[in-house]
Amino acid sequence: MPGLVEGKAGLVTGAASGIGRACALRFGAEGASVVVSDLESSRAGGEETVRAIQEAGGTAEFFPCDVAVSSDCEALVAHVVESYGRLDFAHNNAGIGVHAPLAETSDEDFDRVIAVNLRGTFLGMKFQIRQMLRHGGGAIVNTSSNAGLRGVHLIGAYAASKHGILGLTKNGAIEYANDGIRVNAVCPAAIMTPLMADLPPERQQEILAPQALNRPGDPAEVAAAVVWLCSDDASFVTGVAMPVDAGSVAGW
Repeated sequence: MPGLVEGKAGLVTGAASGIGRACALRFGAEGASVVVSDLESSRAGGEETVRAIQEAGGTAEFFPCDVAVSSDCEALVAHVVESYGRLDFAHNNAGIGVHAPLAETSDEDFDRVIAVNLRGTFLGMKFQIRQMLRHGGGAIVNTSSNAGLRGVHLIGAYAASKHGILGLTKNGAIEYANDGIRVNAVCPAAIMTPLMADLPPERQQEILAPQALNRPGDPAEVAAAVVWLCSDDASFVTGVAMPVDAGSVAGW
């Protein structure tokens, strides 16, 4: 049977590890050609993702991009089109976090989180939408967070950026729906990525506490939702903030 995104081409940012890597792998397994993107400093991890896709029989290549830089985001989209002739999907996933009480978060840390998470998503969407308008549409999925749906202790800058991503997602969805462009977001809870694994065990438990299912998620569990949202099976779904969160926003 053909894969969910058989014959499509697109990109995943922040794909050198974690959720981005899992999503790139799933796109490749489901028949898509994938441009794996991350910082130049993360090239080794990005190329490892590419090798894993290729070894599984998929098509992928690495292209560096700092999502906070407009010209990098424009070049990334242009590279996908140059390599594969079109841009059918994009997953804006690159992100960083800072753990500190709100009043103890430095101006520099706040600005850095907003630059990567929120500005990076805005810049990605801008150039992705422009390209998709040229060839009749496509699907964009942004990585927000359960911290984009509620407050989470000690990550105020991150929560602000992830709430903002949902605003961009909704605006993109309503402004371009009739151009054949769908824009959605996933809102993961505690997923065992390098960002999570590097935290002290007690902090990990604090983050897990609101979940109904008391275990960290696997990045592959987020990837399943992302790829579905980019597939034709989700053709009537746009503007949603989909929790992938073991019930953390349902109640505690």
